[in-house]
Amino acid sequence: MTDPAPPLLPPLNATIARVTERIRARSGPRREDYLARIRAAAQAGPARAHLSCGNQAHAYAAMGTDKADLAAGRVPNIGIVTAYNDMLSAHAPYGAYPDQIKEALRAVGATAQVAGGVPAMCDGVTQGQPGMELSLFSRDVIALAAGVALSHNTFDAALYLGICDKIVPGLIMAAATFGHVPAVFLPSGPMPSGIPNDEKAKVRQQYATGEVGRERLMQAEMASYHAPGTCTFYGTANTNQMLMEFMGLHLPGASFVSPGTDLRAALTVAGARRAAEITALGNDFRPAGEILDERAFVNGLVGLMATGGSTNLVLHLPAMARAAGIELDLEDFDEISDAVPLLAKVYPNGLADVNAFHAAGGLQFLIRHLLGAGLLHGDAQTVWGPGLAAYTREPKLLDGKLTWVEGPETSLNDKILRPAATAFAPTGGLKQLAGNLGRGVIKVSAVAPERHVIEAPARIFHDQDAVREAFKRGEFTSDTVVVVRFQGPRANGMPELHSLTPTLSVLQDRGLKVALVTDGRMSGASGKVPAAIHVSPEACAEGPLARLVDGDILRLDAVTGRLDCLTEGFERRAPVKADLSGNTEGLGRELFAAFRRNVGAAPEGASVVV
Repeated sequence: MTDPAPPLLPPLNATIARVTERIRARSGPRREDYLARIRAAAQAGPARAHLSCGNQAHAYAAMGTDKADLAAGRVPNIGIVTAYNDMLSAHAPYGAYPDQIKEALRAVGATAQVAGGVPAMCDGVTQGQPGMELSLFSRDVIALAAGVALSHNTFDAALYLGICDKIVPGLIMAAATFGHVPAVFLPSGPMPSGIPNDEKAKVRQQYATGEVGRERLMQAEMASYHAPGTCTFYGTANTNQMLMEFMGLHLPGASFVSPGTDLRAALTVAGARRAAEITALGNDFRPAGEILDERAFVNGLVGLMATGGSTNLVLHLPAMARAAGIELDLEDFDEISDAVPLLAKVYPNGLADVNAFHAAGGLQFLIRHLLGAGLLHGDAQTVWGPGLAAYTREPKLLDGKLTWVEGPETSLNDKILRPAATAFAPTGGLKQLAGNLGRGVIKVSAVAPERHVIEAPARIFHDQDAVREAFKRGEFTSDTVVVVRFQGPRANGMPELHSLTPTLSVLQDRGLKVALVTDGRMSGASGKVPAAIHVSPEACAEGPLARLVDGDILRLDAVTGRLDCLTEGFERRAPVKADLSGNTEGLGRELFAAFRRNVGAAPEGASVVV
């Protein structure tokens, strides 16, 4: 590209440098083997040259006027892997993308084909429902489905159309596996702002206590989730978009431009054309596996901490990294969190939504200031070119032409976005927890400091419905650590327990000290209640949580990073065995028995395929 020379950057922060080097050393043999494999695949030359005439005839039979160019094999052919469906508001705009992409590429002498589709479930629809038990596993299915799409081996680069919770991580796992193929990710952007997220949360709590009925709840929900585009809170979907920009797989400034706008369409065209420019047929070959190195993943971790992003990425990033031959550990998350200040306040960590965040300066402001503080690898490779300096610039349509201009140096709203010197907190939003109950994580960016340490008797439950029933019966009248166990990946696929948030928030608002401890997940929308999540080993694997009983004194200490049972002798008890038969049938759960048997532990990404 023709970007100006990057500015001189300060030395890399010592902690960021140390953690990066530790990841590089830990990953050494795995990464070396990975790079050898993808480089050998790249050296074999353009894929279509090795296909028989019969192979190619099948591949091009439906391609109309593009047939001649495809058969000649002298122009880039771009594979489109799409997660389009209109069950997900964020993915509905993708229905029009393939035709836009094909038209844009024909204009520059390239071709494109829809290589295949991948499933994309909406966690908002399945929250608290049996279908949520397929949610985490859908990430690995997405990786497998994308792998099938790319196995046709007729593509010089790939465009990935995906945004939401498991979709981007699954697509990254596939892009890394096919690391010799350049990859560009195309977002669709957030929906327009609806009712404020704090108002929606208030109505949910009022419904939990019976103050309002279902009709009022439905009105609030429909006013919040109301149009094509991502949900506007800073959950997993929007955290994914931040990551794709910090990791150099989006075009600069592409993440939070709304659907249906001229700028969004121009970015889609530019992204498609950039994919054609970085194939091995040109002189700027940028295979995905070379971009997805330890610097890219550390930059993603820095972005996660600086923005108080979704806890789900603590599961997804290790799985994504393993697909690229890189090994992440919870200690990496913890140390980077300690080194990176919290620079953004976006709901549920604040009142603003992602549209207000973007208007305040957004990712370009963040990247500029994190680079200036020495907290990012400014020399990381990206689909746009060498280095992250270009990602401080934002796209504009000037006289109908897509142009990048320097992004803001100062925040346009310091209640949402700040530089490091006046950060909202000196450290990031996630903390590793370790102790005699195992290892887990807590998101503290939205938790008040006076609630960072909770010590109270335990109440033990085996599902979230039982917690809500106990609440309705008025059983929570004193400080309590609610333990919801047998919610890990081996037990039932590790569903999100987001529907507990209103209940626990009500108890906290009544003045009780409450916390959640679970081997399950919360979600990108987890907020003000302290929650020790992803606790491993999980109860289903006879982890320490399986030895707890009602009344045990538990201590969750987010200051020192400890998670302990203080009751003497608890570890000598026999582990409880839960009846999990109810999690094995219905809504497709039968199909995932092999996943539950073979899934890895949460700190390693809870994956079956990597």
